[in-house]
Amino acid sequence: MQVKLNSDERIDQLYRDDIQIIQSSSVFSFSLDAVLLANFADVKQKSKTKIIDLCAGNGAVGLFLSKKTDGDVTMVEIQSRLSDMARRSIEINNLSDRYHVLNIPLKDSLEYINADSVDNIVCNPPYFENLPNSKKNPNEYLALARHEITTTLDEILFTSQKLLKMNGKLFMVHRPDRLPEILATMTANRLAPKRIQFAYSHPNDQANMVLIEAIKDGRPNGTKILPPIIIYDGKNYSKTIKELLYGNSTD
Repeated sequence: MQVKLNSDERIDQLYRDDIQIIQSSSVFSFSLDAVLLANFADVKQKSKTKIIDLCAGNGAVGLFLSKKTDGDVTMVEIQSRLSDMARRSIEINNLSDRYHVLNIPLKDSLEYINADSVDNIVCNPPYFENLPNSKKNPNEYLALARHEITTTLDEILFTSQKLLKMNGKLFMVHRPDRLPEILATMTANRLAPKRIQFAYSHPNDQANMVLIEAIKDGRPNGTKILPPIIIYDGKNYSKTIKELLYGNSTD
C-alpha cells in the first residue's frame, strides 16, 4: 500500500522481515536498540495475544514483532507526529487489521486499555533522567524521545504492572548505568527480572545497552544472564547483527 510521505520523510526497511518503516532524521529514526529489543522479546504467537508497545515512537519495535506474533499490537505514543508516522507505517505493511496506535500520554494508558489484560509489553523508553542540569537536544522531538520529560521509569514500570496479566511479560531496553535502579523499581512493582542480556559495541568495551525481561508476580530469583551481544566486528557489523538486519543469507 502506498501512503503519502512528508518532505523530510523516507522509508527504511528491516530486510530480514521485509518490514518498512517511515523515518525522518529531523523528527525521529529508530536505531539498533529497537531491532535488538524486538529480537529479544519472547512474545506470545496466538491470535488472541494482546501486546502493548509503550513509548512506541514511530512504531519500529511493534512492527518488527509482526512476524513473531499473530496477536493484536497497540502502540502508545505521546508525540502526534510520531504517532502519525506509526499509523502510516502500519498501512504500508498491511497490518491495520491487528495494529493500532494510541496518541496519548503513557500515564493515560489505563483509560484506554483494561488493567490485567495484556500478555506482553515492549518498551524502548527515554534513557535519561530529566534533571535541571541535563543537556537536552534542541530538537523537541529528540529531547522527548531521549529524556524523561513526559514520563519516568517509575511511571513506565507502574503502568506496565497494572496492564499486564499475572505472569505477563515486560521486555525493555535501557542503559546499563541505570540497571540497579531499574531492577529495584521492577521489584517494587511486582515485576520479577528473569532474563538480562548486555550489548557491547566491541568485545573489550563497556556495555552500552541492556535488555531485560520481567514477569509480573514471577517468583524471585532465577534470573538468567544471557551471552553478550557484540555489535561490531572491527568497523563493520558483526555476523549476529547482520543476521538481525538482513537475514541468514548475508555473508
